Amino acid sequence: MPKESFFENRIKSVGFAWRGALLLIRTEASIQVQFFIVVAVTGAGFYFRISSTEWILQIMAMAMVLGIEGLNTAIEKISDYVQPEYDSKIGFIKDISAGAVMLVSIAATIIGLIIYLPKFF
Repeated sequence: MPKESFFENRIKSVGFAWRGALLLIRTEASIQVQFFIVVAVTGAGFYFRISSTEWILQIMAMAMVLGIEGLNTAIEKISDYVQPEYDSKIGFIKDISAGAVMLVSIAATIIGLIIYLPKFF
């Protein structure tokens, strides 16, 4: 079997990544809620005509939340696969992973408040 070219390999990798992103959105309730928030906040950005800098901060915040939530989901799934029964060590790992999502979510909320509160007042 001939070896794939670099570009063929990259195209396949992008396809796998898109499939993973769609799986996250279709199957994970927390990602669905966060995706709805992303759509709403993006709409607000257009409505309020936020600046380029505000767009950059907003996009970075949204990407961080969705990305870390995706990693959290992967950690939970692999933990459940490795140890289907309750295990305090696995629980500790899952708690740390969920805590990371919470931290970036708080930061994203603060960024959103900094951008949008002045628009309302």
